[in-house]
Amino acid sequence: MSPRCIAMVPVRALPSVAWMVKEKRLLLVIRRAIGSSHVFRQSRRMIATSTLIFLAGAGFGAGLVDAIAGGGGLLTVPALLATGMPVYLVLGTNKAQSSVGTTVATWRYARGGLVDWRVLWPSILASGVGAAGGVWLVHRIALDALKLAIPVLMLAAILYFLLSPRMTDAESQSRISLRLFPPIAGLIGFYDGFFGPGTGSFCAAALVGLVGMGLSRATGNTKALNLTSNTVSVILFIAAGQVAWMIAIVMGLCNIFGAWIGTHMALKHGARVIRPLLIIVSLALTLKMLLDPANPIRGLLVR
Repeated sequence: MSPRCIAMVPVRALPSVAWMVKEKRLLLVIRRAIGSSHVFRQSRRMIATSTLIFLAGAGFGAGLVDAIAGGGGLLTVPALLATGMPVYLVLGTNKAQSSVGTTVATWRYARGGLVDWRVLWPSILASGVGAAGGVWLVHRIALDALKLAIPVLMLAAILYFLLSPRMTDAESQSRISLRLFPPIAGLIGFYDGFFGPGTGSFCAAALVGLVGMGLSRATGNTKALNLTSNTVSVILFIAAGQVAWMIAIVMGLCNIFGAWIGTHMALKHGARVIRPLLIIVSLALTLKMLLDPANPIRGLLVR
């Protein structure tokens, strides 16, 4: 080949060292995100068929009660913890499976005109920032402290569901406008990133009690805020390799199915049937978690 022919070879056809380094890093991120990390391989090995069926049922139940009374995480978090999965993997997997149902619900409420996008976007941004802070904090707390905190948070959420007042679709006198809601949305988003169960109900109650929204409109805006905090949390947990994808996909599909049935049940029976069931099941799972010999709280109670 003559020197002239060699000179005609385009330079961009020869990949640079910097490009190859960036490509290698991108491939590592993708491999980690789709579950090729050691955390995912460990979770895949410990999944039994019976465990997967149990978690699928929890995902279905969570979608069912979320569509009627809210608080599906009160079922999924203790159910995931009952399998013996690491705490961080539990939180990441729970976020991944619940975000599917939240996306579908947000889309449906938005189509129904129950999301106030024009005035809600500052609260949406605040919710995302708060969720990032919650995920950041949960990764900097010792595992023993998390094992102590989660049962306490679960019991607090259950008490909230027991004591919370009944809400209706009637508009009421507002104490603050929706434009002043971002600080509250940030705090709720922080809780969602840190833990999660009951977030939707807390947010809906705040919109009804403080902004004066009816329950349906408050729920629609809540779903939009939850979608933001869930998305931010899921991205960060995925980046850390803390999502068991097999479990998240199975639970997510069952969550959608449960939500579809729940919307139909809500038309007939409403929250008066599902809410007591939610409390009983989640309380039983939380007590099982407290009685686990590996839980530090049991050691404190025995002493």
